[in-house]
Amino acid sequence: MSAGLVSVIIPAYNGLPDLDDQLSALEAQDFDGKFEVIISDNGSTDGLREHIAQLESPLDIRWIDSSGVRGTPHARNAGIDAARGDFLAFTDQDDAVYPGWLTALTRAAETFDAVGGPIEVQTLNSEEVASWRAVPAPEERFETGYLPFAHGNNFGMWRRVVDQVGKFDESFLGGGEDADISWRIQQAGLTLGHVPDAMVAYRLRRTARAAYEQGIGYGRSGWEVTHKHEPNGARQPSARELATFVYMLTVRNPWLPKALSPLPKGMWAMSAGSTRATISMRLRHALTKSGLSRLLPGR
Repeated sequence: MSAGLVSVIIPAYNGLPDLDDQLSALEAQDFDGKFEVIISDNGSTDGLREHIAQLESPLDIRWIDSSGVRGTPHARNAGIDAARGDFLAFTDQDDAVYPGWLTALTRAAETFDAVGGPIEVQTLNSEEVASWRAVPAPEERFETGYLPFAHGNNFGMWRRVVDQVGKFDESFLGGGEDADISWRIQQAGLTLGHVPDAMVAYRLRRTARAAYEQGIGYGRSGWEVTHKHEPNGARQPSARELATFVYMLTVRNPWLPKALSPLPKGMWAMSAGSTRATISMRLRHALTKSGLSRLLPGR
């Protein structure tokens, strides 16, 4: 199936000036078809709308207001509603797609219902920050303990997939909406392809504190999306796995001597945040299930 008009959807919130790098990357696409770029503004206060209006770009860019509901999933969904294309491609405001990204995604989509591609962390980050995130090799999918998923900043699907499985779950505010929709696609018997040539340069958080906060969001949403899919076979980390995470964070923290192979501080911070949030969510759920929710903070 030919892609026809493609809609590239970018959720945005105070993304300047990084967004300009992404738009420049889209201008450099080798795609020989037609595509539009939808900037879905989730309540920016950095003058994004005026900036877009003043841009001199060969791209077919549309700004839309998605500030009614907070969060990236809603911004993506608003972009879907506004899109004119039959093929929907998603990337993020602070990343940069490779020149062959859209060509690779749409070609693969001729034989798949939805597709995703790899990310790399060297181009947009310092050498130190790049060491904070381990990513799969381009030919490897993003695996979980349940089903593989497509990274939200490098994902495409046909509109008919949305008609069948629905849009992004707007309850996932810290991440996880990409895993959720990827799993729903596969649960519906549809195909999710992986496209090694559809590369996206991924911009990481620049401080250990920001990485820690992102890890908290990932840990919380990871628990939530797994809990949602537990009836279908997804499972939470076991107590032994959580204990292993805590052990690794203890014995490989970045303040130990280098001879003990400590983790890079940003990787440690993200892992610490994620583990803390996962354990907190597990405890909260256990107390609620046992009727002891009065013991939760704030009650």
